[in-house]
Amino acid sequence: MTIKELKIVYYKVILVLIHFYGERILCYHTPMNVLLVSDVSVKTILGGAEKVLYEEAVFLLKQGHQVFVLTRKLDSHSCVDEIINGIHEFRYETNTKNPFLFLLSTIINAPKCYKQISSRIKFDVINFHQPFTALGINLLSETKHIRKVYICHSLSFEEYISRNPGQKTLGFIGNVFLRKTIEKFSLEKANQIIVLSQYTKNKLLTSHHIKEDKINIVPSGIDIHHFFPAVDKIALRRELNINPEPLTLFTVRNLVQRMGLENLIKTIPLVQQKGIPVQLFIGGQGVLKEKLQNIIHELKLEGSVKLCGFISEEMLLKYYQMADFFILPTIDLEGFGLVTLEAMSSGTPVLATPIGGTVEILGPFAGSLLFKSTSPEDMAQLIAEKYSQYKNNVEEYKKLCLQVRQYIETHYCWDKNAQGIEALLKSS
Repeated sequence: MTIKELKIVYYKVILVLIHFYGERILCYHTPMNVLLVSDVSVKTILGGAEKVLYEEAVFLLKQGHQVFVLTRKLDSHSCVDEIINGIHEFRYETNTKNPFLFLLSTIINAPKCYKQISSRIKFDVINFHQPFTALGINLLSETKHIRKVYICHSLSFEEYISRNPGQKTLGFIGNVFLRKTIEKFSLEKANQIIVLSQYTKNKLLTSHHIKEDKINIVPSGIDIHHFFPAVDKIALRRELNINPEPLTLFTVRNLVQRMGLENLIKTIPLVQQKGIPVQLFIGGQGVLKEKLQNIIHELKLEGSVKLCGFISEEMLLKYYQMADFFILPTIDLEGFGLVTLEAMSSGTPVLATPIGGTVEILGPFAGSLLFKSTSPEDMAQLIAEKYSQYKNNVEEYKKLCLQVRQYIETHYCWDKNAQGIEALLKSS
């Protein structure tokens, strides 16, 4: 074959490749209209669910996609249509007088809201974050042929059980069954499912019997530029009017039973009995506030334990930064643990109970940071050990703080992890 003939063959091959892959390449880089369907709002970041929703929306916007959120209207919302940092959020009304009216209003109003939006916007993909709003959208024939991806943070019916411990009434049992049925329906309607941990994947396999090939593990990430280490923890404590001398522990959680906060408060006297000066700051809101305050009073810990209430994102960074250790005392259903990443990114080592996805985060880094169990005794033992280990070795502690930050930079940078979500949204 002559050189001229080889050139002809070469150009033909190039033309075939362009024809075959060109459409796929263009499709991959074409901006999408993405609808995020959620039961929470990006307006106010109250917990992990809101953070994941918000960070995903911001990332997709940066990638050039158009991002819209469909969620229920909360008491804190003053309008049903709002743009928050470029994210267009639409809200529908619900009736919260009782579970039946709540479900009925969701089934009626969520689809109605969707129809109003979709009359102006053609969506390329729908990304569900929670099951209830998803139910209304999945009942629509208009959404049947739109690609759907479900991000499962945790199992709704299990969360409900954990918030209502010990209940056995028919109403409670019916509510659990209904939640489980709705969640399974929404999961089965999705083309692909994203979970943040192997722990949650196992839950889907055993509780909902979802096909394994539909489930993709994409660990969450955080904005490492927002959460960064302090130059001087002691100076920051003085700025926050916090005693700079004692061992300083911090946690931020919804004040509900599964978070293990009662055990954490009961841990403090045990640490003090070992001759360790210690103070604990607890951020967050929830139904257990009064109970936790009573425990603090009964144990005479008013000078050592403080309930800080809701902490804004700006102040939250400072609390992460100023602590010697962040404590994660969860006793059940820790699907991932975004606060663990935030604390470590802020240069603060985390001591945590060996529950759920936390083991997958801390285990590969340092299993020695995991408590043996959820008991106050085991928590006190490890806190005392770490205090003794680093009290007289400041440089070693600083090295640990540097290592936890580097670990997050390497494994949990949000942009890196969000690319996995984007790829699944784009998949055909």
